[in-house]
Amino acid sequence: MSTGVTGEKIWLDGEMVAWDEAQVHVLTHTLHYGLGVFEGIRCYRTDDGRSAVFRLTEHVKRLYESAHINLMEIPFSQEVVTDAILDCLRANHLDEGYIRPLAFIGSGAMGLHPGANPVRVAVAAWPWGAYLGEEGLEQGIRAKISTFSRHHVNAKMTKGKTCGDYVNSILAKREALLDGYDEAIMLDTEGLVSEATGENVFVVRGDVIKTPPLPTVLDGITRASLIQMARDKGMTVVESGITRDELYVADEVFLTGTAAEVTPIREIDHRKIGSGRRGPVAQELQEGFFDVVAGRNATYESWLTFV
Repeated sequence: MSTGVTGEKIWLDGEMVAWDEAQVHVLTHTLHYGLGVFEGIRCYRTDDGRSAVFRLTEHVKRLYESAHINLMEIPFSQEVVTDAILDCLRANHLDEGYIRPLAFIGSGAMGLHPGANPVRVAVAAWPWGAYLGEEGLEQGIRAKISTFSRHHVNAKMTKGKTCGDYVNSILAKREALLDGYDEAIMLDTEGLVSEATGENVFVVRGDVIKTPPLPTVLDGITRASLIQMARDKGMTVVESGITRDELYVADEVFLTGTAAEVTPIREIDHRKIGSGRRGPVAQELQEGFFDVVAGRNATYESWLTFV
C-alpha cells in the first residue's frame, strides 16, 4: 500500500492547478468539523491499451447523493465533475489509477453551522496498486473483529460517504494494525457483522453467499457489481444478518471495495477461515471482476467509461 501520493495537476473549483498549489485556508470548515463528501474511483488500463473508469456514472451520482444527505449543494453539475475526473486523468498522464473527488465546505464562518461558507470541489488522481497488497489478493489477509462499532443508522446516516464518518474507520484500522492484523471487521450496534473499515463483507458457506443488508452498510458500488456478477453466474446471494461466529465457521470470507477490489480473508481473530487461503468462490469472482475492468467481458462493458 502506498505511503504517499503525488501528481502533476489537481482540478480545484473549476480550474486545473499545479499539484502543490491546490491549497486551502487553515480555517476551512471541513478541516475542523468533518462535513464533506467524497468518492473513491478507479481507472484501469484495458487489454486493448485504452483506459476505462469503472462505474463512473454511479460514483458521481453517489457523490451528489452524499452531498444531498448532508445538506450540501455542489456548485457544479454532475456532467462538469464527470468531465473533471476524465480531464484529471489526462492531465496527470495516467493510464490507470485512483481518483478522489471531494466536496468540502470552505473557510468563512466558524462554529458548527457553516453559514454561507462556499462548497468547494476538488478532483485528484494518482497511481495506486492493490490497497491490501498483491499478496493479499492471492493469499488472503488477516482480520480482527473491531472493538469499535459501525455507526448506528440514526446516529450518523450511513448511506453517504461523509468525511467525518471515517474517523470511526480510522480508529478501527489503527487498532487492527497495532494488533498485527491487516484489516478490521466492524459490527453494528446490534452486534451483527456490518462492514470492514472501507469495504463490504461477503461470507460463503456451502452454496450460499451472504452479505449484510443495506441498513447499516454503505451501498457499495463494487458490492452491487459483485452481487450482480455472482447471480449472473447462477450463484445464490442472500442479503441478511450475519453473526460474528458465522464468520469463523465460513468456507470463505472476502471483502469488496473500490480500493480493496476483491480481497479474500484467510484468518479472523486467530481462527483459520476455510482452507486458510483464497477460496474458489472468491477466486472466480475476483477473476471475473478483473476481466470486466480489463475490458474482457462485453456483458458489462456499460460499466466502463473510456478515457
